Amino acid sequence: MIRTIEEINEKISKDEVVVLTAKEAYDLVKEEGVKKAASQVDIVTTGTFGAMCSSGVFLNFGHTEPPLKMETVKLNSVSAYGYIAAVDAYLGATARSSENPEYGGAHVIEDLLSGKRIRLEASGTGTDCYPKKDLDTKITLDQINEAIMFNPRNCYQNYAAATNSSDTRLYTYMGALLPKYGNVNYATCGMWSPLLKDPEYRTIGIGTRIFFGGSIGYVAWHGTQHNSSKPRDENNLPIGPAGTLALIGNLKAMNKRYVRGAYFEGYGVSLMMGVGIPIPVIDEDMMQQLSLGNEDIKTVIVDYSVASRSRPIVREVSYQELRSGFVEIHGRKVPTGSTSSWALAREIATVLKQMILEKRFFLSEPVEPLPKDRIVKPLEVRRR
Repeated sequence: MIRTIEEINEKISKDEVVVLTAKEAYDLVKEEGVKKAASQVDIVTTGTFGAMCSSGVFLNFGHTEPPLKMETVKLNSVSAYGYIAAVDAYLGATARSSENPEYGGAHVIEDLLSGKRIRLEASGTGTDCYPKKDLDTKITLDQINEAIMFNPRNCYQNYAAATNSSDTRLYTYMGALLPKYGNVNYATCGMWSPLLKDPEYRTIGIGTRIFFGGSIGYVAWHGTQHNSSKPRDENNLPIGPAGTLALIGNLKAMNKRYVRGAYFEGYGVSLMMGVGIPIPVIDEDMMQQLSLGNEDIKTVIVDYSVASRSRPIVREVSYQELRSGFVEIHGRKVPTGSTSSWALAREIATVLKQMILEKRFFLSEPVEPLPKDRIVKPLEVRRR
């Protein structure tokens, strides 16, 4: 152990902390080596910005006069789940508008952040204590009591790239896939991605403070489909989808630059979310993981033309190859594209670095580690 989180926070308070972004740390290790870099650097900041479908927000609207127990709830014609309490609802990012299929929950979230007035329609059966049966009004983010962003699955620790061997164009959450291996799309931000920089979850756990949509948030739990037992390569990195994070934060404090609604043609609505996590350099082993570059991080390309949860693997590939603009498939150069923004991932890591240097962000000790033995079980459809 070189340093503890408590010692690092003390250095932040005294303006003595040394913070580098993931790319700066990579460059320093290339020049100075792991041992020297580990002795100099306290924190390395990471970032990611991409489609995170498993996201949403808990909203508390406040009580009407007379009171209404909201059961069915719509925001700009997008259904939210209202069967929580009288005036609480959960708006899922991928919920679609009944009037416009290219608009959904993610766009309502962005519109709320933008200060726009949102139409709220709600109804209930009516009771003695909640006699009102319906309402149709307009709200803003400032007017409601709470807007708690709670995302059950964000920040995938790697994800498979996608291609299409069929004769037909496919429309997916990985974007449009052209026929006959016409393109390859990938989603992970490579060397910027938080969980690829702490692959054993040594410093990221329940209670970790994070940059979340432009504000401060926390890791609330391991995310759904957390597949931490995924096989690792020689760099101790999973090849393909592995760990995930459940995240929580205050939507009212966020910045719409890092929280955006998106529509994928032929697939549906998603939320583009920005997340950054500071990794404390607690020892040389951690610095070694933080020094890995796109040439060291790999994923697989899978064929989405096969309508199965277990799609065939076309080949293994590094993020350096994906970032080059082309990969080779069956002897042919195939263009690549990212559904995530590496530019915003870099920006988030840089902004987080500045927040730490300005004493606006301190590290937190996890209260519990993330599980390392989780597998993802399929849903088997059984006959009675």
